[in-house]
Amino acid sequence: MNIDINELTIGQAKELAALFCGSENSQPKTLATQYVGRHVIIRTYSAGVWFGELAEKSGNEVILDNARRMWRWQAAKSISLSGVAKYGIDRDKSKIAPAVDAVWLEAIEIIPTTPESALSISGADDVKAE
Repeated sequence: MNIDINELTIGQAKELAALFCGSENSQPKTLATQYVGRHVIIRTYSAGVWFGELAEKSGNEVILDNARRMWRWQAAKSISLSGVAKYGIDRDKSKIAPAVDAVWLEAIEIIPTTPESALSISGADDVKAE
Protein backbone atom coordinates (compact mmCIF):
# COMPACT_ATOMS: atom_id res chain seq x y z
CA MET A 1 0.00 0.00 0.00
CA ASN A 2 1.46 3.36 -1.04
CA ILE A 3 0.61 6.48 0.92
CA ASP A 4 0.98 9.93 -0.61
CA ILE A 5 2.15 12.19 2.23
CA ASN A 6 0.68 15.18 0.42
CA GLU A 7 -2.77 13.63 0.71
CA LEU A 8 -2.72 13.08 4.51
CA THR A 9 -5.33 14.76 6.65
CA ILE A 10 -4.24 16.68 9.73
CA GLY A 11 -5.60 13.87 11.90
CA GLN A 12 -3.57 11.28 10.01
CA ALA A 13 -0.44 13.45 10.32
CA LYS A 14 -1.01 13.68 14.09
CA GLU A 15 -1.34 9.92 14.29
CA LEU A 16 1.96 9.52 12.48
CA ALA A 17 3.62 12.08 14.76
CA ALA A 18 2.31 10.19 17.80
CA LEU A 19 3.98 7.02 16.54
CA PHE A 20 7.35 8.77 16.53
CA CYS A 21 6.95 11.08 19.54
CA GLY A 22 5.20 8.83 22.03
CA SER A 23 1.87 10.64 22.24
CA GLU A 24 -0.36 12.90 20.22
CA ASN A 25 0.33 15.94 22.40
CA SER A 26 4.02 15.53 23.17
CA GLN A 27 6.91 17.20 21.39
CA PRO A 28 10.15 15.28 21.00
CA LYS A 29 12.72 16.25 23.61
CA THR A 30 16.11 17.21 22.23
CA LEU A 31 19.33 18.28 23.88
CA ALA A 32 18.36 21.83 22.99
CA THR A 33 14.90 21.69 24.55
CA GLN A 34 14.90 19.21 27.41
CA TYR A 35 15.59 21.79 30.14
CA VAL A 36 13.81 24.79 28.62
CA GLY A 37 11.46 26.29 31.20
CA ARG A 38 13.33 24.72 34.13
CA HIS A 39 15.58 26.33 36.72
CA VAL A 40 19.18 25.48 35.98
CA ILE A 41 22.71 26.30 37.01
CA ILE A 42 24.99 27.26 34.12
CA ARG A 43 28.76 27.04 34.32
CA THR A 44 30.41 29.14 31.61
CA TYR A 45 33.86 29.38 30.05
CA SER A 46 34.55 32.90 31.26
CA ALA A 47 31.46 34.45 32.87
CA GLY A 48 31.34 32.34 36.00
CA VAL A 49 28.33 30.46 37.35
CA TRP A 50 24.72 31.56 36.82
CA PHE A 51 21.29 30.45 38.04
CA GLY A 52 18.00 31.11 36.24
CA GLU A 53 15.24 29.75 34.06
CA LEU A 54 16.48 28.32 30.77
CA ALA A 55 14.64 30.20 28.03
CA GLU A 56 16.58 29.07 24.95
CA LYS A 57 19.49 26.85 23.95
CA SER A 58 21.30 26.63 20.65
CA GLY A 59 24.57 24.76 20.51
CA ASN A 60 26.52 25.92 23.55
CA GLU A 61 24.70 29.26 23.71
CA VAL A 62 21.90 29.70 26.25
CA ILE A 63 19.58 32.47 27.35
CA LEU A 64 18.57 32.53 31.00
CA ASP A 65 15.59 34.52 32.25
CA ASN A 66 15.55 35.97 35.80
CA ALA A 67 19.25 35.18 35.96
CA ARG A 68 21.47 35.61 39.00
CA ARG A 69 25.25 35.44 38.90
CA MET A 70 26.53 33.17 41.64
CA TRP A 71 29.61 35.25 42.46
CA ARG A 72 30.59 32.96 45.34
CA TRP A 73 28.77 29.79 46.18
CA GLN A 74 28.99 27.16 48.88
CA ALA A 75 26.80 24.08 48.68
CA ALA A 76 24.47 23.55 51.65
CA LYS A 77 25.59 19.91 51.54
CA SER A 78 28.37 18.39 49.46
CA ILE A 79 31.20 20.30 47.77
CA SER A 80 30.35 20.81 44.11
CA LEU A 81 27.89 22.55 41.79
CA SER A 82 26.08 19.22 41.64
CA GLY A 83 25.54 19.56 45.38
CA VAL A 84 24.28 23.12 44.90
CA ALA A 85 21.87 21.92 42.19
CA LYS A 86 20.54 19.22 44.51
CA TYR A 87 20.61 20.85 47.97
CA GLY A 88 20.93 24.59 47.40
CA ILE A 89 23.42 27.04 48.85
CA ASP A 90 24.70 27.90 52.28
CA ARG A 91 23.43 31.49 52.26
CA ASP A 92 25.93 32.65 54.90
CA LYS A 93 28.89 31.58 52.76
CA SER A 94 27.52 32.46 49.30
CA LYS A 95 27.32 35.75 47.41
CA ILE A 96 24.52 35.90 44.84
CA ALA A 97 24.11 38.97 42.61
CA PRO A 98 20.75 40.63 41.96
CA ALA A 99 18.66 39.14 39.17
CA VAL A 100 18.73 40.53 35.65
CA ASP A 101 15.81 40.05 33.26
CA ALA A 102 17.86 37.90 30.89
CA VAL A 103 21.43 37.02 30.00
CA TRP A 104 23.06 35.34 27.01
CA LEU A 105 25.83 32.91 27.97
CA GLU A 106 28.18 30.34 26.50
CA ALA A 107 27.57 27.24 28.59
CA ILE A 108 29.93 24.38 29.26
CA GLU A 109 27.66 22.77 31.85
CA ILE A 110 23.90 22.88 32.40
CA ILE A 111 22.63 21.39 35.65
CA PRO A 112 18.89 21.27 36.38
CA THR A 113 18.07 22.19 39.98
CA THR A 114 15.68 20.66 42.46
CA PRO A 115 12.82 22.83 43.74
CA GLU A 116 14.66 23.04 47.09
CA SER A 117 17.80 24.33 45.41
CA ALA A 118 15.95 26.81 43.20
CA LEU A 119 14.21 28.29 46.24
CA SER A 120 17.49 28.52 48.13
CA ILE A 121 19.22 30.46 45.34
CA SER A 122 16.30 32.60 44.17
CA GLY A 123 15.54 33.58 47.78
CA ALA A 124 19.11 34.55 48.65
CA ASP A 125 19.80 38.18 49.58
CA ASP A 126 21.41 40.30 46.88
CA VAL A 127 25.12 40.67 47.56
CA LYS A 128 26.25 44.22 48.29
CA ALA A 129 29.64 45.74 47.53
CA GLU A 130 31.92 45.87 50.53
